[in-house]
Order: sequence, then structure tokens, then C-alpha cells
Amino acid sequence: MINLEGKVALVTGGANGIGKAISKKLAEAGATVVINYNSSESKANALVNEISLLGKTAIAIKANVSNFVEATTLIDEVVSKLGKIDILVNNAGITSDNFILRMSEEEFDKVIATNLKGTWNCSKQAAKYMSKQRFGKIINISSIVGLVGNAGQSNYAASKAGIIGLTKALAKELAKRNVLVNAIAPGFIETEMTKVLPEAIINQYLESIPLSKFGSVEDVANMVCFLASSLADYITGQVINVDGGMVM
Repeated sequence: MINLEGKVALVTGGANGIGKAISKKLAEAGATVVINYNSSESKANALVNEISLLGKTAIAIKANVSNFVEATTLIDEVVSKLGKIDILVNNAGITSDNFILRMSEEEFDKVIATNLKGTWNCSKQAAKYMSKQRFGKIINISSIVGLVGNAGQSNYAASKAGIIGLTKALAKELAKRNVLVNAIAPGFIETEMTKVLPEAIINQYLESIPLSKFGSVEDVANMVCFLASSLADYITGQVINVDGGMVM
């Protein structure tokens, strides 16, 4: 049983999909969870209530992590309200798919700004506090698309590959201060988005997955919870695929 009692965890983009599952899992393990949102206020507040009904503690804080000032203020507010930050899960991410010949500069820039720069923004400020307390876990949500690419997602693939490079660089920088930095690369995860895919497309994807099934949001949340715990205190700079064996 993973025990995160006494820990303070921040999950960016923590009100929806994978982020919601991560927030709940960390709370169930005993952490006080800060659910960051940008546009999903009602969902964030509903999740706070849901976690409260479990007898656990959570709060919601609005911030656009792609904005350096807002991301910095977000981390400062977590520490101001809860006294510290032990776990940062950089989960906030967007897509804006298009083939490169049709993709606008704006489509490229906004995905990089949220997915990659947002991860850097939050990590920079969290690392300051974690370094002082000589403890911290930064867990970045990348994607197998960052490892193998995907047609029509040059912006998303670049952002997720960038997160992998950032993870390794920060792991080397912060190790001496006992701040561990790892990344998770989910494969095809069953979400509201995948549920509406045509059956032919679903079957095509399943053929490329040795386990012949999509993952669940809980599969990703379980890995986050493991990396956040003392069970993973000798793991840093790693990229762990949660993909049913798709990328080997």
C-alpha cells in the first residue's frame, strides 16, 4: 500500500481525464492534492468535493501554466496555503493537430507553450522550494508520440519529446538536492476522445499493441503514484512507457 500521508501534491490540468485520475489516486494515497485548472472550474470544484467525500483533502487553483507569471504564482500559492510542495505532476497539455503544410504558426506555438514551456515554468518554481527542503518528486507526463512521432502532430510530438529531454536535464541538475525527476509516456489510453473513434481506427491501433487493449487512466495514475512514493526513491531521469508494449 502506497502511503503519501503528509505530502503536498500539485497536478496541473488535474480536473479532466488522466489528470483527474492522478489527482484522485494521489489523494487516496493520503496526499493533500492541489488541482490546477485553466478553463474547467466546475469540474475542478466537483473533483474537490468528490475527494472530500473520501475523507481526503484537496483544493483547486486556477492558472494558465503556459504563462510564466501565472505558473510562478501557482506554485507560490500552493506553498503559501499548504506550507510546502513535495510532488509536482506536470500533466497539463493540449493538442492542435494538422499536417505541417497546413499547420499555422499559432497552432505550433500554443501547443509548445502549454505542453513544454508550461512544464518548464512549473518545474522551475517548484525546484526552488524542493531544493531548499532537500526533497521533491517531479513527474512529467510525456507521450509515446514524443518517442516515435505521429503524422499530423509535429507540434505535439515536438512538445512531448522536449519534455523527455527536459526531464533528463532536470534529473541531472537536481539529483544532489534529492529532487527526483521522471517522465511517463502513455500510449493509447481510453478517454472520452478515444471512445468516439471509428471501429476501424480502433482495430488498427489495437493491432499495434501487444496487449491488444487500450490502457485506462488508472494505469497512468498508478505509475504516477508509484513514482511519487518512497518505493521509487532510487529512480530518476527515467521515461516509463505505459503503453501495453506498443513501443519496445
